[in-house]
Amino acid sequence: MILYPAIDLKEGRCVRLVQGDMAQAKVFNDDPAAQAEAFEMQGFSWLHVVDLDGAFAGAPRNAAAVDAILARVSLPVQLGGGVREMRTLEGWLEKGVSRVIIGTAAVRDPAFVREAARLHPGRIAVGIDAKDGRVAVEGWAQTSSMTAEELGRRFEDAGVAAIIYTDIARDGILKGLNIEMTLALASAVSIPVIASGGLASMADVERLLEPDCAVLAGAITGRALYDGRIDPKEALAAIARSKGAATS
Repeated sequence: MILYPAIDLKEGRCVRLVQGDMAQAKVFNDDPAAQAEAFEMQGFSWLHVVDLDGAFAGAPRNAAAVDAILARVSLPVQLGGGVREMRTLEGWLEKGVSRVIIGTAAVRDPAFVREAARLHPGRIAVGIDAKDGRVAVEGWAQTSSMTAEELGRRFEDAGVAAIIYTDIARDGILKGLNIEMTLALASAVSIPVIASGGLASMADVERLLEPDCAVLAGAITGRALYDGRIDPKEALAAIARSKGAATS
């Protein structure tokens, strides 16, 4: 179980949204690189970064902020938002992004995902964002007719490193992860699944460490970290204890 602290970028600043609504953006840090450094010092092993403006525009819009993060920290970074073509994807990999997340293009252009995973094994993730059980695209502004499980199964043999599953209805409102839906997706595919959307407290972290959640590869936490509802030291210690118990 890897706990990924989230840095969502809007107009060069670190923000959190409520259910993907850009009009409900709360700024938590004007310096995303400083925030990334703080997460590194707290002991996190990965960073989850999203170019929110890029997700809506269909192309990167916060490159300077991402560059600053990559220059400041040594942690591996997984990045999504506006990755719709190979040139963009490979540009991020060349800059030092460890894993690139493909969201909208996974629905619109599955061949792109397959080719990217073939060319860059272990470095491509698929972002599946669901609203009322259906996959949302274009920065969550549009909903497709496809279910999360249908989209996940589409890439079963593609060599995708991970699926990041977000329940949009819970994102940013601190109501807890949708464990039932996340586990249903994880049981439907062999690709590692990372949970996202709604992680609110240490109770959620402890829930993720229960035996039935062992199939999950990790979880993303955002607002709860910024609001102080989750103490990084306590959360990472709980995960470390769980790992120790599993291997003893």
